[in-house]
Amino acid sequence: MRRITVVDYGIVNLGNVVRGFECVGARVDVSVDPDTVRQAELLVLPGVGAFAAGMAELASRNLDSAVIEAVEAGTPLLGICLGMQMLMEHSEENGKYDGLGIISGDVTAIPPDGVNVNGQRKVPHIGWNALELPPTRDSWQRSCLANAEYGEFCYFVHSYMATPSDPSRVLAQCEYDGLAICAAVIQENVTGLQFHPERSGPEGLKILAEFAKS
Repeated sequence: MRRITVVDYGIVNLGNVVRGFECVGARVDVSVDPDTVRQAELLVLPGVGAFAAGMAELASRNLDSAVIEAVEAGTPLLGICLGMQMLMEHSEENGKYDGLGIISGDVTAIPPDGVNVNGQRKVPHIGWNALELPPTRDSWQRSCLANAEYGEFCYFVHSYMATPSDPSRVLAQCEYDGLAICAAVIQENVTGLQFHPERSGPEGLKILAEFAKS
């Protein structure tokens, strides 16, 4: 396995992500250094919290440009939760903010109108949901979900959702109270996961192991 560099931009508890990769035998470094990020063999951009704060912290450390340059050089990148959302062009979380713009699309609030008995969808979306193939795909081959089972449950915690402009970029989706939510995106050497594989038990570890083999 190639060495994984986890991007540390100051607002993320990285312990679970690092331990998850170590559990599958990966070699992991954590770095705040833009040059290290540019030269990484594999990159992981984790994240929890607010979009604007995440982007501001990346920019304050010159890590935003370092991540983009690494992707342009062909480095495989995995974004997790907020890390996936920051791959998009824009977010409407508490205003209008620019993302990394690696994948064309926007981040918007999960709508509160659901289909349950009282018509209210619980937000944030917290809990286990099944990963499903979107209509634009017939398999998860050649992705970090290649060994995942259709219908396998993974753990989600989020109030906003990413929607790629090109539906073919949606790698997986989940159904939450009548709403199809983008659970994973893919574009060439870049993958994003809205769920937390490091908190998703054996199934999540399989996903991390597959990325580590990229």
